[in-house]
Amino acid sequence: MNKYTKYIGLSCILLSFSHAAVSAEQCDTNSLPILGSELPSNLNSYAGIEKFVNVYRVGPSHAYKRPSDVAGIAEDNSLIEIEAGEYFEDVAVWRQNNITIRGVGGLAHMDSNGRVAQQKAIWVIKGNNVIVDSIEFSGARVADLNGAGIRIEGANLTIRHAYFHDNEMGVLSATNLESEILIEDSEFSHNSLIVERNGSPPSHNIYIGEVAKFTLRRSYIHDAEEGNNVKSRARENYILHNRITDETSGSSYLLDLSNGGKAYIVGNVFHQSALNYNSTLVSFAAEKKGSLGGSLYVGNNNMINSSHYATFVRNYSGEAATVTNNVFVGKGQILSGSGDVTNSTQFLSSGVVNY
Repeated sequence: MNKYTKYIGLSCILLSFSHAAVSAEQCDTNSLPILGSELPSNLNSYAGIEKFVNVYRVGPSHAYKRPSDVAGIAEDNSLIEIEAGEYFEDVAVWRQNNITIRGVGGLAHMDSNGRVAQQKAIWVIKGNNVIVDSIEFSGARVADLNGAGIRIEGANLTIRHAYFHDNEMGVLSATNLESEILIEDSEFSHNSLIVERNGSPPSHNIYIGEVAKFTLRRSYIHDAEEGNNVKSRARENYILHNRITDETSGSSYLLDLSNGGKAYIVGNVFHQSALNYNSTLVSFAAEKKGSLGGSLYVGNNNMINSSHYATFVRNYSGEAATVTNNVFVGKGQILSGSGDVTNSTQFLSSGVVNY
């Protein structure tokens, strides 16, 4: 059990209170408890390669001391291995396709201390089919107040085992309707701005633009300050087995699927604190009100509200949502908008949960 999956077991524990039939297989974080519905067979299919043309090793004991030393010379289909440790004020633009960049021996920490590439991010990824594994990003700041750990400008990025914290944005993607983005087994914390401090629009731990598909699974997303913990405009969204929480801060939405589309929200723990800036935990199609042709499935989640009142799921679309097999804790309306709530339980006091 790693630092991310340890938060997921609560979904299965609390579901026993709802008298729902939850099998051991459904509690496995690699399974998808859709209760009769089916996810696409290609959910795990993200571009990558098994054989690399070149391997570049980066770190104090190698010829290439910093990731930026390799970013300008690496070829397509390369593996870049970065020794664990801190790389202070080192930023890069990655233009290569089909590359894997991974930390070795622990997290390789890109501590930008306010430096960014192209006035955008610590790493700007322009290549397609890139995997980023075991990298830590912190300290991104830009004049536009949306400095990100990673700016995604290519297609088909996978991020795993990563840690994004104390940037103005964690991950920020451009529009690309051919792109699929996967984030798994990662942590995002305090990647946001305080609106009253600088008058800027809110920023977010994760902000995915209009892409074909976004999958977020087995990750720990927390403490956005006034912005959203997760915001996505993707046409398809799969939010699976995560812990998404306010904790010591107050966010706006915990999850904002702004454009609607197709969405599966399964097996997550959501917790809204008393410091929240928006009474809704999960919002669907807020910027495409009344839209048709999408679908919203919310199943096997635990949603906890510690403020005086909340709307747990707000559906702005014109399609009926399916909300089933969930546990709701705290005062509030379970579903606002079109849809059905079935096989779910609500406890009015948030004191029943101490995770």
